[in-house]
This record gives sequence, structure tokens and C-alpha cells, in this order.
Amino acid sequence: MAQIIKFPAQASKLGFKRVKKRSAAPKEDQDQLDLFPTPRAQILNFESGLSFFEQALLLDERGDLNAADLYQKAIEGEVCVADAYCNLGIIESKRGNSVKAFDCFSSSLKHDPRHAEAHYNLANLYFEINDFRLAQLHYEMAGQVDPGFANTFFNLALVQAINNDFDAALAALKKYRELVSEGEGRIAEELFENLRKSLAEARASRLGPG
Repeated sequence: MAQIIKFPAQASKLGFKRVKKRSAAPKEDQDQLDLFPTPRAQILNFESGLSFFEQALLLDERGDLNAADLYQKAIEGEVCVADAYCNLGIIESKRGNSVKAFDCFSSSLKHDPRHAEAHYNLANLYFEINDFRLAQLHYEMAGQVDPGFANTFFNLALVQAINNDFDAALAALKKYRELVSEGEGRIAEELFENLRKSLAEARASRLGPG
């Protein structure tokens, strides 16, 4: 029977990561915890020479789920296929279509086996269904491809703790702390310690009095 983990307050995993334009971004934008910042107001002009992927991304960043249709057109037109599948998978997950989301992230990896966002997002889906072994595997792969994305290491620390590998979890948490502000790192460490205690109590409860 699958184990249901009850996390301490605010100790849940960090969310999905959307693929954005392949351009250099300031470090603070890459590592921030808010993965879905409110976009600046803009007028969409789809006759400006933007690709289907770029058009989809503009809608996606506004929270418009109609972006899915344009991501599909990008895939059909073979434009940024791995990226389009990855972002489409996030939309399908938001719609509650977990099976389609799995398929999208898997298709992204078929087109680019080293797609960091697809590995990370796929790990999140496995986390949600309590498949912590596969979640850990894909977080580890995401961390290898993109060692600068802090959220990967926070979530990796969570699943490693759940998998009772606390030495590895502490190493992942240390990496996370190196990538974020001192305040964020301190909060994460406190949440991690609460999780460790909760897991220890849960295991002791299952074993009962010796």
C-alpha cells in the first residue's frame, strides 16, 4: 500500500518550471521561488513574425490556457518541439489531465533526452503520485543538466528524505542553500528539519512499541 506523506506546513515541493525563451536571464530570475511571476501588461500582435512557440509563450505567461493550441501547432510545425511539449505538459497538469501531462513530458524527453525542465516537471508528477523513486531519478537528472536551478535541489532533498537517504538529502539541501538567498536557505533548512522529525514519528508509529 502506498505511503501517504503528510508534510509540515509549507514543506510541499516547489512547482513546475515553464520553458522560456532560450536567452540569458539574470541569475535572480532563474533561481527565484516564484515560477509563475505576473507578466507585464502587453498587447499581443500575432502578425509580428513570432513563431507558434513564441505566441504560445506570450499567452501562457498571461495564464491563458488557449496557449495549448499554439504549442500543439508548434509541435506540428516542428518548432521548438521539446520545449513546446514541456510547456504543454504543464497546462495539461493544470487541467487535471495527468496522463496527458506524463505523455507530454515523456515526448519532450524523446526529442531531447537532456531537457532539464522536462525532467524536473516529470519528477514533480511522479512526486504527486507518491512514486518517490522515479521522482528522485528525474530530479537528479534535472540537476545534472541544469545545476543552477535551485528548486530542483529543494525537491530532491524532500524525496531523498522520504526515501530515508538523509545524507544525500542534506547534500542536496546544501546545494539549494548555495543557490538562494540566506533567508530562503534558512527557511528551507527549518522546513527540512520539521519533515525529518515528521517522517521519524511516522515510522515509529508504524513500528509501534518495541
